[in-house]
Amino acid sequence: MAELLQVTNLTVGFPVRDRDSLATVNAVRDVSFAIAEGESLGLVGESGSGKSVTSLAIMRLLPPSAVVRGSIRFGGQELTIASDEDVRQLRGRSMAMIFQEPMTALNPVMRVGDQVAEAVLAHNARSHISQKKGDMGHQADYASDRRVSKREAWERAVEALRTVAIPDPERRARDYPHQLSGGQRQRVMIAMAVVNRPRLLIADEPTTALDVTVQAQILELLAELRTNFGLAMLFISHDLAVVSKVADRVAVMYAGQIVETGNAQEVFQRPLHPYTRGLMNSVPTLTTDRAQPLRTIEGTVPAAGKLPPGCAYEPRCDIRIAECAQNRPELIEKEPRHWVRCPVTK
Repeated sequence: MAELLQVTNLTVGFPVRDRDSLATVNAVRDVSFAIAEGESLGLVGESGSGKSVTSLAIMRLLPPSAVVRGSIRFGGQELTIASDEDVRQLRGRSMAMIFQEPMTALNPVMRVGDQVAEAVLAHNARSHISQKKGDMGHQADYASDRRVSKREAWERAVEALRTVAIPDPERRARDYPHQLSGGQRQRVMIAMAVVNRPRLLIADEPTTALDVTVQAQILELLAELRTNFGLAMLFISHDLAVVSKVADRVAVMYAGQIVETGNAQEVFQRPLHPYTRGLMNSVPTLTTDRAQPLRTIEGTVPAAGKLPPGCAYEPRCDIRIAECAQNRPELIEKEPRHWVRCPVTK
């Protein structure tokens, strides 16, 4: 399959005042991965590992003060040097994002149907991006030669709400966010993201605030949308059980770096990095002894500006050796297409 998104050596830093001077602290460090057309990549890690910053860098939604280095190519176009207008044309049309908390992402004083319709109206005019053969991977379907009326946009919004299985979408489209349940609000967010049939969908912990039953419904919906629309997806979560249901491949992040990546089934069945193993061991199963406390990873993720000189995971690792405290490990291919950032693991 052709690669749709290519992230290469991505580093994202933020200025932090240190006494009387400004220093740049890197929240994401040398991250590389690719997503093929129709493929799903799960990005896993604890809070503060750099997952959301990575997704915001891809969408070009970071604050102006952020320092971004490396390459982000979407459909062959380099986004780090693309104009704001070119990126705006892509955002919401060819690539879209589902944010973590719908109540902070949705406008509380606009009807949800108007908010979905707004996404249609924002991309109804002729695109300013070149439609030459091969540019961005597709041609005439990328831009529209006509303007969509408000009525047409509303009809498409209602149809999008129907697509994400919101009951009675004609009536619900006239509701405000506070009139919907948490699961329905999340479905509205998904409707906004897919109404323009994007090629890439970034889902940033879309099920975190939902109960287990609604969570399962949302995951089933995302899987159905992937199948129907051929979506590529970057699925961000700290929940390994959720990722195992939606991802073809997995990348595990720790302290701003990818420490393990490979086929989802292989990573979950045979984790190689001690951090991945720790995450897997901390997940309760049907055979877990309820009389015993759950296994945990001792310690916390180090602050971005206070990383140890060697491996970032070394202070918490139970198989560390002296070399780990001195040298920062590189990603090595331990098994075919299974990469890990650890010289000790077997």
